[in-house]
This record gives sequence, C-alpha cells and structure tokens, in this order.
Amino acid sequence: MEKVKAKFRCNAVIPNSWNNGVSTTAHLNAVYGTEGENADYSKATPSGNLSLVIDNEVPASKFFEQGKEYYLTFEEAK
Repeated sequence: MEKVKAKFRCNAVIPNSWNNGVSTTAHLNAVYGTEGENADYSKATPSGNLSLVIDNEVPASKFFEQGKEYYLTFEEAK
C-alpha cells in the first residue's frame, strides 16, 4: 500500500494566547457517517484527531475553517 487517505472535519480554529499569540491551532476529527463516502471513511478510520499549531505568518494559518471537511493523505517519507 503506497498511501492511506482519511477524511477529517475541522471542529475549531483557535488563536493561541501562548507564544505571544503568533500562532493558531486547528483541531480536526475523523469524519463519521453512515451513508455514501462518509460511511466508507467511518469504516476505515472510525476515530482519530489531529491538532495543528500553525504560525500566523504563513498562508496555512487561514486555510482551515470550522465545519469544513478535508482529506488527509499519508504516504511514507523517503
């Protein structure tokens, strides 16, 4: 298997008060559902969470939005 793909939903985007407020944390959880594509992802990855601390000076700090869903693809770093 070369890659594993999961589907996550952003539950919160929170500005950090620590580190002089120069970063934001995006909190995501694995999507769970019983129909269509979400049922497929629920069977493969029924639970999981991801927290990303992102420097506010890079474009990624504005990428994640609460309530939106994202694909996450893992592949071996060589």
